[in-house]
Amino acid sequence: MTDSQLIREIKDGNVQLYEELMRRYEKKILAFIFHMLKSSKMEFVAEDLCSETFYKAYRSLHSFREVEASFSTWLYTIARNTVLSELRKQKAVHVSFTESEHLTLSTSQVATPEQTLLRNEKVSMVRNAINNLPEKQRSALILREYEQLDYQEIANILDQTVSSVKSLLFRARASVKMQLEPYLAEPIFQEYEGMNQR
Repeated sequence: MTDSQLIREIKDGNVQLYEELMRRYEKKILAFIFHMLKSSKMEFVAEDLCSETFYKAYRSLHSFREVEASFSTWLYTIARNTVLSELRKQKAVHVSFTESEHLTLSTSQVATPEQTLLRNEKVSMVRNAINNLPEKQRSALILREYEQLDYQEIANILDQTVSSVKSLLFRARASVKMQLEPYLAEPIFQEYEGMNQR
């Protein structure tokens, strides 16, 4: 059953099918929320905010229109707004994300303890550089690098045009690169060059 079919069934009264929608997206939405909360040291509320996101989505499902956005895009938008609302409540300034499979180095070779220490230090530098980005740039980058969403989906979530999203991503990547400029010449950092225009 596609998302559209499930949603039609749920709107027609088969509310138990909402659990299937949750099952499809819960891990991704939880990971997205967790990454947004990481630098504010508020990961402990990630599960609560994930539940709140799905509750809000359920309550508003009658107003969801597929012609305007896909269900996943709509859900990410609710998740992002829920997190930003919580952070505003907590007066948290920084929203960010930490390293994932897109910002980690190849493990095809067995690393020595020294290499592992060096890698961890450099991953930390990359994370700090990302933490310094303005919120919209960080959100655009996480949705593109972590969630692998396309430009149109990101534009819908951030309420921006596609060209604005491309501009946000360009500035975000340029800023991270500039902050890491002193270290980029080192071989271990060449892995991070993958975070370029695509």
